[in-house]
Amino acid sequence: MKFASWNVNGLRACLKKNFIGSFRELDADIFAVQEVRMQPGQAIIDIDGYEQLWNFGERKGYAGTAVFTRVKPREVTLGVGDSEFDAEGRVITLDLGETFFVCAYVPNSHNLEWLERRLRWEKIFREHLTKLDAVKPVIVCGDFNVAHRPIDLKHPERNHESAGFSDEERAEFSALLNAGFVDTFRFLYPTVKDAYTWWHYRSRARQNNSGWRIDYFLVSNSLRDKISAATIESQILGSDHCPVTLTMRNA
Repeated sequence: MKFASWNVNGLRACLKKNFIGSFRELDADIFAVQEVRMQPGQAIIDIDGYEQLWNFGERKGYAGTAVFTRVKPREVTLGVGDSEFDAEGRVITLDLGETFFVCAYVPNSHNLEWLERRLRWEKIFREHLTKLDAVKPVIVCGDFNVAHRPIDLKHPERNHESAGFSDEERAEFSALLNAGFVDTFRFLYPTVKDAYTWWHYRSRARQNNSGWRIDYFLVSNSLRDKISAATIESQILGSDHCPVTLTMRNA
């Protein structure tokens, strides 16, 4: 089974930049989208063969997630049970029978001004995932808004204590992995450099591949032997992020 994830930085804008073509090119069984930044009815997306699941943020033009799936879920849950974060449409959880699938858009700490809020999210979200994992294995994807290790961004020496590379945020990501999850890309490619999923719009960052790897697929430790492929689709344009994919054997 193939999964894809993409922070589109505004789905209505991305639709004008070949989103449907890129969607079909990736040909995923389940395609998760973050930062849709739209409300119900603001765009018509007609993709044959996929059920559409939406978690719109209450604030117009902000956050929100969506999942397009060929696999009919047994149950769908929106949010993590916290009114503040759930109002922003940040999480969709699908019960696929043998596994749970989670699409997440992790809050940005905004120059660390919102770090306390971010750390509160980390604990809530980790608890959500570990509760699911206690029932059956989990596949979770999305924009985690953190580069975990120095290898995961172009200039770690310049960005220590920047939002997304602070000691606190990196420690929380480590805590999530230690709670029973695997970073699928690093599992397959532990030493690959210059592999990024987000580039700043300014300073020709994407042309120079001066980026950060902040979009992930994680899986429960019990699924690690079923990881077949994990890719970063940096050739696909349309957002300041690129899609990432995961292929699992018998997942």
